[in-house]
This record gives sequence, C-alpha cells and structure tokens, in this order.
Amino acid sequence: MRIGVPKEGRPGERLVAATPATVAQLAKLGYEVVVERSAGEAASYPDAAYAEAGAALGDAAEAWASDVVTAVDAPADAGALTPGATLVAMLAPAAHPERVEALAARGVTALALDAVPRVSRAQALDVLSTLSNVAGYRAVIEAAEEFGGMFTGQVTAAGKTPPATVFVIGAGVAGLAAIGAAGSLGAQVRAYDVRPEVGEQIESMGATFVQAAAAQQEVSADGYARALTAEQERLTAEMYAAETAKADIVITTALVRGAAPRTISAEMVAAMRPGSVIVDLAASGGGNCELTVPGEKVVTANGVTILGYTDLTSRMARHTSQLFGTNVVNLLRLLTPGKDGALVLDLDDPVQRGMAVTRAGEVLWPPPPVQVSAAAAAEPTPAPAVADPAEKARLAREAARRRGRRQMVGLALGAVLLALAITFSPPAFVGHFTVFVLAVFVGYYVISNVSHSLHTPLMAQTNAISGIILVGALLQIGSDSWVVSALAFAAASVAAINIFGGFLVAHRMIGMFRKEEA
Repeated sequence: MRIGVPKEGRPGERLVAATPATVAQLAKLGYEVVVERSAGEAASYPDAAYAEAGAALGDAAEAWASDVVTAVDAPADAGALTPGATLVAMLAPAAHPERVEALAARGVTALALDAVPRVSRAQALDVLSTLSNVAGYRAVIEAAEEFGGMFTGQVTAAGKTPPATVFVIGAGVAGLAAIGAAGSLGAQVRAYDVRPEVGEQIESMGATFVQAAAAQQEVSADGYARALTAEQERLTAEMYAAETAKADIVITTALVRGAAPRTISAEMVAAMRPGSVIVDLAASGGGNCELTVPGEKVVTANGVTILGYTDLTSRMARHTSQLFGTNVVNLLRLLTPGKDGALVLDLDDPVQRGMAVTRAGEVLWPPPPVQVSAAAAAEPTPAPAVADPAEKARLAREAARRRGRRQMVGLALGAVLLALAITFSPPAFVGHFTVFVLAVFVGYYVISNVSHSLHTPLMAQTNAISGIILVGALLQIGSDSWVVSALAFAAASVAAINIFGGFLVAHRMIGMFRKEEA
C-alpha cells in the first residue's frame, strides 16, 4: 500500500505529517511513501531529504490519491480522497459533523488523531499530548518576548532584580511543559489544577502547588476532564483573582473537549500590574481569558498584554513535525501487525475503535465509552454533616492531648528498654548501637530533604550503600555461626537485587535522554 503525505492547506500552517526520519520508519513497515513536493519546506525539511529517506516526490493529486493519506489537518474537500482510502489526520469529529458525513459519503475510512482514548497503551499515539507539550513550552518563550524583564533574579553591582512570578492554570501536558520551561529560566512558578492528585507532579518540577478548598474536578470515563460545577467555579475564581493580581505572567491551559471555560475575567485583568502578560493556550476554544482574541495580541488599557496565538506549535515546526510524525508511525505500526504494508483496522481494539470516525460509508462516531481503569468505580460517600466549629475545635484538642500522651508513654518505654539493653549488653554493643542510631538519623535527613526530582540520581548513592552491604555480607557468610551466615546471605541477596535493579532503572532513564543515532 502507498501512504501519501500532502502539503498542509491551512493558511500559515508550517507542520507536516511526516519527516524524513519517520518516512524511513514507514518504509520499514512495508509501505511505499509519496510526499508532495515542498510539503516539508516550511518545517525545514527539504525535498532532497525525503528522497534520500526513500520517499517518492509527487504533486498534490498523487499524494491525496494514495491508499493511506496522513495529514495534520483534515482536507478541505473530501473529494480529493480516493473512495476506500484511509485518512489519518486531526478531524475534530465532534465539532464538525458535516466533515464526518462527507467522509462517510466518500467511502473513506477516517481515523481521528485527536480522538485517541486516554489509556496507557495509547499514549504513543496521542498527538494532542504532543502538541500540548510544544505549546506549553512555546507559551513561555512568547511570554518572555513580551515581558519587560528577566525571568531569573539578578544580583549585580548596580543592585538586584527579583525573579518573575509565573502563574500556570492547569497541570496537564501543556501546563507541566510551561512549568518546566519557566522554572528553567529562573522564574518563581506557581501552578493550580482542580485535580488535587497532580500536586505532587507540580511540586516535583520545583513549582508551588496552589490549592483551592473543595474545588476538585472529576475525570470522565474516557480520561478527559469534566467541566467544573458552579460551586467549583466560584471557589477557583476567588483564587484566580488573588493569584493573577500578583503574577507577572499568567499561562492558561484549560480546555474541556475543545471548549475553553472562562477562568480570567476582565476585572481580574484590570487588577493586574502594567507590563504583565497573559498567554491563553485555550484561545482556539474561545479563550480562558474574557479579553482574549483568538489568533491576535491584545494590549489592555492598563498595559496588560494578552496573547491569543493559535499557531504556537507551527512556530516550532521542525520538532513538532518530528513528534507528530512519530505519533503517526506508532499508529501505523499498530495497524500493520504483519509489517507487510497492509493496513488492518481492528474495531475490536478499544484504541482503534475510539479513533475510527467512518468506515465503508458508515459513520462510527461517537465511539462507545472506553474504560480508563480496570478498577471498579468507588461507591459514592455521603457528605459529612457540618459540625459546630467550637465542638470541632474541642474534639481536635482532645485528640491532640491523647496523641501527646501516647507519644510520651512510647518514648518512656523506649528509654527504659534502651537503658536495660545498654546496662546488660557487652561493651562493644554501645559503640555499634551509636553508629546505628547516627546512621538512621543521617539517612532519614539526607533522603527526606531531597527534592522529588532528584530521587532518580539518589539511586546511585543507594547502589553505593548496597555495595558496601554486599561486601560486608560476603565477608560474614563464612562465619562459624549459622545465624550470622544466614543473615549475611539474606543481606547479600537483597543488596544484589537493589544494585542490579537500580542500575537497570538508571540505564533506562539515561536512555530516554540519549540522542538517537541518525
């Protein structure tokens, strides 16, 4: 079968659905690839690079007439496709039912890249995550361009400047990318998400997790976030007003199935400092900010710049195209189990069924719901009764006193046992026990004070400690006492598991950052 890669027709679009590197991967799956001339030039991929990778160069008609057509955006006219062909692109089927009908009428099998189910094994196909990651990074770059100061604090002979304060709304893929980029530039980053479970992810990247009491968002069965309730909106609005008033840069990322909920009101913008910047990553869905104009830059009367650009991914076309093309390769690898260039669509597979929009003249959208987790849904718990504040405080004080008494009794008992052990033990025991206590305290404070983001490098230290344990255990295995030998053997086994397991995990982590060979 032949895969066609046409040039994108949307004005200003610089992306391309396949790069020379991904063309070579498609060829390994048994496909012939034809690329429209100049399709990748805007992304810095010349025609010669495609030809060298094994692709044939043709005109638009040849690309659209292929058995499989992969594109970034849906074609303006379904008539360009051959009846019975397969289209792989972002189709926005929920927002464009007329497009779905046209593809079905043409007899096209359409797979929507923007409808990948949110399940673990489909992450490699998720172009929305790919584009969100790039957009979050680029949002910080655009904000730095507009902001009238430096992100990092400076201490010079002429004085010092404070770091910029960046407030990120939403800790999805785009939000986390923005947090990482802003933090790497030296900004003080604060971030909020209505899902409390992402607080650890935010803090692991060095940002401060801002919380709003009782504003917790649910996730639907397909893994996409649900819209906020009226009470959640009220609680989060109060927090947004406080955070935006003291932020230099605000980056909003909230999208619910393509629609942007309103998070920043005009009154909040009016309360922001002159020179502040808002980057609205949800501009394509109408914008999170009330004053956002999709595709444009707006400067308010009080000097706040609002960026509603919708082409942030195209502004980093080279890397975005490479990542997008890799998502397409991963999908076609799933659809080509025989690696023989024959595409096989299995509608019994929840991932493939979730992406299938049309097939053989039949409309398959919307797909059946996909169960994100195998665990049974938790039973709803009734809301606790509201207690009297005074009674609640009294109960808290009594509970604290009981805990204090238990701790005192425990400490006293421990002190007595320790005194008895020291009194009746051999003299060498005191020295060994002192070393043990110091090791416990040092280990606790060393590990507990290490940032979450450094836990993987800390694995090297634990491997070193395990190596010491292993050496000591090997020396004791030959002891005359079978108890000592048994304990030494157990220690050597556990230490060996930790060492080899640690090195294996570290090797895999390092491999994620290793550059691929050309």
